Amino acid sequence: MHQFLPYAWFGGCCVPFHESTISVATHALHYGTGAFGGMRALPNPTDPSEILLFRADRHVRRLSQSARLLLTDLSEITIFNAIVALLKANRPSSPAYLRPFLYTSDLGIAPRLHDIETDFLIYGIELGDYLSPDGVNCRISSWTRQEDRSLPLRGKISGAYITSSLAKTEAVKSGFDEALLMNSRGKLSEASGMNLFLVRDNVLITPGVDQDILEGITRSSVIELAKSMGLTIVERPIDKTELFIADEVFLTGTAAKITPVRRVESTTLRTERPIMSQLKERLTAITEGRDPSYEHWVTRIRLDPLN
Repeated sequence: MHQFLPYAWFGGCCVPFHESTISVATHALHYGTGAFGGMRALPNPTDPSEILLFRADRHVRRLSQSARLLLTDLSEITIFNAIVALLKANRPSSPAYLRPFLYTSDLGIAPRLHDIETDFLIYGIELGDYLSPDGVNCRISSWTRQEDRSLPLRGKISGAYITSSLAKTEAVKSGFDEALLMNSRGKLSEASGMNLFLVRDNVLITPGVDQDILEGITRSSVIELAKSMGLTIVERPIDKTELFIADEVFLTGTAAKITPVRRVESTTLRTERPIMSQLKERLTAITEGRDPSYEHWVTRIRLDPLN
């Protein structure tokens, strides 16, 4: 069961979570006409009156751009100010995951994006590890990742996640933890909600943005960190068989952080993951505000003192 934060941002202000309800006739509920984001909020381990947000600017920018793909204007400052208000209202004392959501709130029945009302909400849940830090077992999904010519994959459009949902359930019901999806060209794209990396001969490889992936913020952060550490990074198409002979395979995402892959189909992978371990250690230090060289990746929200 999820432990929701007590307050949500709804109707332009913070309200008790149980009051943040929508009509059963809401357009987005029926047609998937929404866009969402995901952001981790971490109480500062050394100062509980401060909340740390990882790359908040990138997260609010992506949601604002996703809104534009739905022909809606939602400014970055509007998103950010609502997140700050939500954090100050909830004062989370443990790691939390925030879910901002732009959606068509109209009660009409026609599938459309013109002449329609939209709204914006945020809620949060307490969240530690989304996937096991010890690693996950993956299968190649029978479902194919959508193409950008059929859906705007540069945004986190809610309707697109039916494929992720089908793939995830197929994986779990067949004895695995996670699914890896291939694109329509037969190349690996991403997991159900994470980006994919592998290591071969000390080279870090990941599908490029031309492989119908979501342009993940953790993904781009890992690439930048790897470059700063002197690693060779290649963005290119990846064949399925490369997974079975890779030295390391791991997934990245806001919820998943950096998660190793232990097994793909019936092939057990190596347990030594020196490159992933270095990247994970560095990213953890940054998100916890312990790396001054990447302080610009951390937004610090000071909570108001209690009366």
